[in-house]
Amino acid sequence: MKTSLVSTLSSSQSLRYSTMRTQVELVKAQKERDTGKVFDSGLALGARTAQTVTFARDMERLNGIVDSNGIVSARLKATQDALAGMTGIAEELLGVLTASASGDAAPSVTRDAGKTALSTLTSILNTPINGEYIFAGINTDVKPLEGFGAGSASKAAFDTAFQTHFGFAQTDPAAAGISAADMETFMTTALEPQFLGADWQANWSNATDQTIVSRIALNETTSTSVSGNNDAIRKLAMAAASIGDLFDANLSVAAREALVNKMVGVVGEAIASLASLQSETGIIEQRVDAASERIKVQSDLFERLLIDTEGVDPYEAASRVSDLLSQLETSYAITARIQQLSLLRFLG
Repeated sequence: MKTSLVSTLSSSQSLRYSTMRTQVELVKAQKERDTGKVFDSGLALGARTAQTVTFARDMERLNGIVDSNGIVSARLKATQDALAGMTGIAEELLGVLTASASGDAAPSVTRDAGKTALSTLTSILNTPINGEYIFAGINTDVKPLEGFGAGSASKAAFDTAFQTHFGFAQTDPAAAGISAADMETFMTTALEPQFLGADWQANWSNATDQTIVSRIALNETTSTSVSGNNDAIRKLAMAAASIGDLFDANLSVAAREALVNKMVGVVGEAIASLASLQSETGIIEQRVDAASERIKVQSDLFERLLIDTEGVDPYEAASRVSDLLSQLETSYAITARIQQLSLLRFLG
């Protein structure tokens, strides 16, 4: 008769190794249950692993564009709101100028309307959205519009243009002798270049003409911002600054009438251009939304392909986790019983 050696140590070690293997399998099963995918795609899929990696990469890229389009849409929405605000400013100023042209508004009312319009315009343009100045072109970290206060480059350039053209300052008593023809010549030869020429960026604007270009689809890009150098903004600033500043001067009635008549036309052009900008921005918003919808469809397709390729049955995965937990608990219980076995306890 042959006897075999029975050792509590060997039994304990055997259960220990079995428990470790069960723990490893449990970790894999839990991950498969939680993610819905195989634990090791390379082991499970073999040569098809490259295909799933490609699907996953393309899906991440598409989802990244969708996230980027969300930021673009927020910027375009803020741009639309700002353009609507500028349109409101221009319409209010036009109303006051029209009343002034017919003699129904006092010079002080007209002056204050110009100053208020310029102040509000500056505030809208210089308000950051999500940490960036949306009207600054690609210089999104710089305020696009300089102020028109004392000591500013824009005010100094404006005063210099007037002084150079007429030979005296706006507040000089001699300004009362400026005729309508003189004022029209000043506006054409000296005032317009300040706003519609190169002097705008030299004295008024920190914005770039180049706007932000965003990729809204894999094969589609578009401009997704409006520059503060747009003609509509320049014209509105010119009308507001001119009215606010020169109606504080000692101008003759004829010169003021010429100024008002000119700026009525300028503000009207600004309103039309702002409406066009709003329309263009709205079209871009629609393109971004449509691109996002197309990309989501593509991303969903890649996701389904990934699930078909490396997905696991969620019910089977949950059942496997449950079985492994039961095995582990049983192993712990048996191990505890074996560790309690002792020859001294048996003999005692």
